[in-house]
Amino acid sequence: MAGRTSEIPADLRYSKEHEWLRLEADMARVGITDYAQDSLGDVVYVDLPKVGDRVTSQAKMAEIESVKVVSEIFAPASGEVIAVNEALADAPEAVNNDPYGAGWLAVIRLSDPSEVDRLLTPEAYAELVRRENEGADR
Repeated sequence: MAGRTSEIPADLRYSKEHEWLRLEADMARVGITDYAQDSLGDVVYVDLPKVGDRVTSQAKMAEIESVKVVSEIFAPASGEVIAVNEALADAPEAVNNDPYGAGWLAVIRLSDPSEVDRLLTPEAYAELVRRENEGADR
């Protein structure tokens, strides 16, 4: 992975733990970044939250199991889960193949939309990834 340039869409906000958030009115679609899915390797199982669950910014929201590791996924913002990507039960590889599209994890109705402003911009996230790649090169 060292030196890999990950796709970083300009219309998203990002967490330092490599989750993304796409604002959709008072809701947010969330998933993991291309960088995160590449780090995990082949995803074999996704344990999603349940519709109706309340999630808290920076708290565990889901788990993703890959051939390498089980990784906790943290909510990039607080709110109520109003939809989950049920297709991942049969096709968890969508997280690898299309992390910003078909591989989304959940939709949250935001309880505090101002939390989005605390997330990284695409430029700041690109800098985080660059620094992590440099660290991996050492």
